[in-house]
Amino acid sequence: MDLAIVGLGRMGSNMVKRLLRGGHRVVAYNRSPEPVREAEAAGAVGAYSLEAVIEQLSAPRVVWLMVPAGDPTEQMVEKFAELLAPGDVLVDGGNSYWKDSVRRAERLRERGIAFLDVGTSGGIWGLEVGYCLMVGGDEAAFRLVEPAFRTLAPEDGYRHVGPSGAGHFAKMVHNGIEYGLMQAYAEGFEILQASPYDYDLAGLANLWNHGSVIRSWLLELAERAFRRDPRLESIRGYVEDSGEGRWTVLTAIEEDVPAPVITLSLQMRFRSRQADSFAAKVAAALRHEFGGHAVLPVETPHGEDT
Repeated sequence: MDLAIVGLGRMGSNMVKRLLRGGHRVVAYNRSPEPVREAEAAGAVGAYSLEAVIEQLSAPRVVWLMVPAGDPTEQMVEKFAELLAPGDVLVDGGNSYWKDSVRRAERLRERGIAFLDVGTSGGIWGLEVGYCLMVGGDEAAFRLVEPAFRTLAPEDGYRHVGPSGAGHFAKMVHNGIEYGLMQAYAEGFEILQASPYDYDLAGLANLWNHGSVIRSWLLELAERAFRRDPRLESIRGYVEDSGEGRWTVLTAIEEDVPAPVITLSLQMRFRSRQADSFAAKVAAALRHEFGGHAVLPVETPHGEDT
């Protein structure tokens, strides 16, 4: 089929390549020109303006956004709302908030333009193994874009999950679950690291992936990380969040659903960014005040006590 990919970051550029391998004609656009030139070298049709994207697509046009959530996506939706025609389809494959997707779908529907919110999972591995695609929006639009979904996903790796917003809602919860799984693995390996036994952590991760009830792709990735750096001495324990974990927790609160594991895993990401927790200082000070418990002094950069 004929479609455009707008946003050629790590995932967008790999999606272009996978679509090209599947025999699709792909128009590629990026705000900076170098990724467009790289896409052209791979066989895509380069576009150096949004107007050129539209001009090089046949109707009904399909434009797939792979840009950061929030204002960048909002701006692109607004621009394509002016450029696309009735019957065209705009796809958002980024990590947008599902309520924004519902609003955008309604905005475009007024202009006769279909909108699909596609929760996309697969990261940098998607080029080779495929992307898991959770699609929300109009059924007819889904069918129109389905040839691309079929190419991008592995077998049984895409599904129309409901009306507008359903795709990004599913991806939001997917990422919330991911937070909890990652935190459980992280805590388990820290206990192993602190134990009296000199475990080969990569070997143990490999072992657990053979018949164990906790086997998973995340364990495969843990093994890879431990093979490169057995004690992870080359990286900081600083963990960012994309926003979807926060949205999952907020939605759980709105719906009165208890989600303690996901909530605490998000909180632990916040804690990872603190060199020295002020809350921990308060707790230490209170223990000292009511019980006379010892407190540790602050160290200077040279290791001397202040």
